Amino acid sequence: MCHGACDSFILFGHPELKTSIPISGLQGPGRVREKREKERSALQELVGKNLHVLSQIEGVDLEIYKETVLPRVLEQVVNCKDDLSQYYLMDCIIQVFPDEYHLQTLEMLLAAFPQVQPTVDIKTVLSPLMDRLSKYAASSADVLTEFLQVEAFTKLSNAIEKVIEMQVDMPAVGAITLYVSLLTFTLRVHPDRLDYVDQVLGACVKKLSSIPKLEDRWATKQLVALLSAPLEKYNDTVTALTLSNYPRVMDHLDNGTNKVMAMVIIESIMKNNTCISTADKVEVLFELIKGLIKDLDGATDELDEEDFKDEQNSVAKLIHMLYNNEPEEMLKIICIVWKHTMAGGPKRLPFTVPSLVFSALRLVRQMQGQEGDIVGEEVPATPKKIFQLLSQMIEALSAVPSPELALRLYLQCAKAANGCDLEYVAYEFFTQVFVLYEEEIANSKAQVTAIHLIIGALQRMNVFNVENRDTLTHKTTGYSARLLKKPDQCRAVYACSHLFWVDGQDGIRDGERVLLCLKRALRIANAAQQMASIARDSSGPLTLFVEILNKYLYYFEKGNKQITAAAIQHLIELINTEMQSDSATSDAFLASTLRYIQFQKQRGGVMGAKFESIKL
Repeated sequence: MCHGACDSFILFGHPELKTSIPISGLQGPGRVREKREKERSALQELVGKNLHVLSQIEGVDLEIYKETVLPRVLEQVVNCKDDLSQYYLMDCIIQVFPDEYHLQTLEMLLAAFPQVQPTVDIKTVLSPLMDRLSKYAASSADVLTEFLQVEAFTKLSNAIEKVIEMQVDMPAVGAITLYVSLLTFTLRVHPDRLDYVDQVLGACVKKLSSIPKLEDRWATKQLVALLSAPLEKYNDTVTALTLSNYPRVMDHLDNGTNKVMAMVIIESIMKNNTCISTADKVEVLFELIKGLIKDLDGATDELDEEDFKDEQNSVAKLIHMLYNNEPEEMLKIICIVWKHTMAGGPKRLPFTVPSLVFSALRLVRQMQGQEGDIVGEEVPATPKKIFQLLSQMIEALSAVPSPELALRLYLQCAKAANGCDLEYVAYEFFTQVFVLYEEEIANSKAQVTAIHLIIGALQRMNVFNVENRDTLTHKTTGYSARLLKKPDQCRAVYACSHLFWVDGQDGIRDGERVLLCLKRALRIANAAQQMASIARDSSGPLTLFVEILNKYLYYFEKGNKQITAAAIQHLIELINTEMQSDSATSDAFLASTLRYIQFQKQRGGVMGAKFESIKL
């Protein structure tokens, strides 16, 4: 009885639907058209209510829905040639009947979509259907088994492909939206099936094969959503790197959006602290973010300086997320990054080379103690080979030109070579440092900074023999004495004293040369004092005297026999005389130094005895 009631219920709407919405009526004058629109709206409301009531009738179970209700309703949908009515009826079917019914009749329901008018916006019907089904799948494990049994993904994928083939004029945004919905469905229902995810991306690539670069703003937005979905689902960019069609989809983005998507990928890696540990995945990753690491073909937009810096700093951070404990694999990763970095041109090198250098130095320190080549290895990962690569990197950076940054990196490499006990390698890096200093660094402030960096690095080197160390220290002290400003000369020269007195078991302790440096610094301070008296400014040079006094005290405590209490006493008296002759007020720095001497005198013991003869 229920079966007959359903038959009559459905047939009741059929003639009304066919006769009340003639297509010709839509082409008439304004009043006729307005009347037809009202009739259509009323009819749609009536049919919608009828379908809703039908879904609530007791006894309309899955079998009756599958055998009687759905076929008759779909027949009316297909026979109705009005696009708006077809859309409305399909939407009503999806909204009013249970998800379970849709899953079990999926093939029949999807078969109707390619038969509707080409002007029907299929994506606005199919997308809600897939959304409902994916939420239904998440409701229980038993339901998920049903999805596998009916092969829901395959059926949805085939239906979307047929719809896109039938509607040849479908805009790109419509097709991409369908693939976004299908991908969302796939990630919810089959998150472990990466082949399904890649299949969806591949189908999208096929659709976009005739469109090299998307220009439609909404289509581009949907494509970004398609690419972002796997990143958000897996929270692991490595998973996205295994999808062969992921880079092919990105190729269809315009240059600006390609950069935005590249930044999204990097941010995902940083947010989830993802380590990319294999060379092949690094290759894929840098292909994905190529919009950031080199100028893309056809790029004509003016580059905003701040945006450029942000992009390159992100790439620099990314390099630190590329790591493998195996030296061979890590060396391959470094070589791949270097290859892509060089392709980016000189303007990017100051941002990316430092990160790459420190990544390589981390590998060097991991391999400390290895020397020579590994027999039988085609690409041996040895400290020597890595230092050769580092030299090429920094040489490219110095040619940008960026000599000050290159100098700092050369010094870092020299210290790493010192740790590996590679004397000639360390010496070569210092040679490059001095070449840069002589030929490229002309700014006086930059020279002062460079000299102090050189002194600090050289002081900690213990790999050099006597001859090589003397050569380097002689060069350094010579450069220090030739700085432009006298105060800079003085500070650099007394800093050089540390090159001749190094604490440690095998440390250098040449007290005479320490004293020579301090005396030379004192002569320069005297010259600076005379020049300052002409300019009526004695505060700076007086500070130099106090700084030198502190160096005397340092070496006095360290046990340098060349630094005597008498010499310290003489220097204190000299400072007091200079302050009185210039009518200068008490200097806080000097007062603090004198308090320290008094403290040492009062502490007693061996140190107190040493300071006892100094009169304040």
